[in-house]
Amino acid sequence: MRFTKMHGAGNDYIYFDGFTAPLPTDPVSLAVQVSDRHRGIGGDGIVLICPPETQAADARMRMFNADGSEAEMCGNAIRCVGKYLFDHGLVAKREMIVHTPRGPMKLALEIDGKVCKRVRVNMASPILNASEIPTTLAGNPPLRAPIHVDGRTFEVTAVSMGNPHAIIIVDELSDELVLGYGPKIEHHPAFPRRVNVEFVQVLSRTEVRMRVWERGSGETQACGTGACAVAVACSLMGLTERRIVAHLLGGDLELEWSSDENVVYMTGPAEEVFSGQWSPTSIGQDR
Repeated sequence: MRFTKMHGAGNDYIYFDGFTAPLPTDPVSLAVQVSDRHRGIGGDGIVLICPPETQAADARMRMFNADGSEAEMCGNAIRCVGKYLFDHGLVAKREMIVHTPRGPMKLALEIDGKVCKRVRVNMASPILNASEIPTTLAGNPPLRAPIHVDGRTFEVTAVSMGNPHAIIIVDELSDELVLGYGPKIEHHPAFPRRVNVEFVQVLSRTEVRMRVWERGSGETQACGTGACAVAVACSLMGLTERRIVAHLLGGDLELEWSSDENVVYMTGPAEEVFSGQWSPTSIGQDR
């Protein structure tokens, strides 16, 4: 089974090309196997690059986290999908539409020579109604809503970019917060479908630094939808402008919450790491 390892700002996934070969029949189990960083290829999950189902799109994307759960959307992954489609000659366009469980996403590729280096994605409008995020916290959206975890109170702003996010403003980023409280907030009863957790340090009106505990994957180097949610949340709280740069462990993402269109634009890198052949029977065997 042919695969390609790619990453967007360090958020790495294993990609399977359904244009040129049959897609895996059990992506849930496959995601768990190949994502293992000791016994598999290693990654935050897998992405299926599927042929479009209608003429209105150029391709379709499905993404499965490292624990096998399917996610609605991934901003870093969709940039890599755009790069793969262009670089491998599957879609000869600098602007394309990729369909996701969130809906159709419009991509604009930045090309250097014959290779895509960066992608700007129209990530659609943020979802601010609590019931649609979904969360039981009060407010549309909940702004600085208190939740209690192991005797500590956090003020959470909840936003969805097709998948749920809990944004927490902190003075300093730390392993204690991300690794200690991240998984507990992910499973907090206020979030019936679990939640991605962003811990954010505001540096200025146009810059933030953030770390992410991703639902189903743990801490990742970057989260595109999370960065978009942070841009929306920080603007709603009056902490930043609507256009910011987010500094993540794996690199920077440029975000703009357009006041005219009420959509979030995300721009960032996409890189191919290597390709290879995966054999499921190699699990547990000597190599």
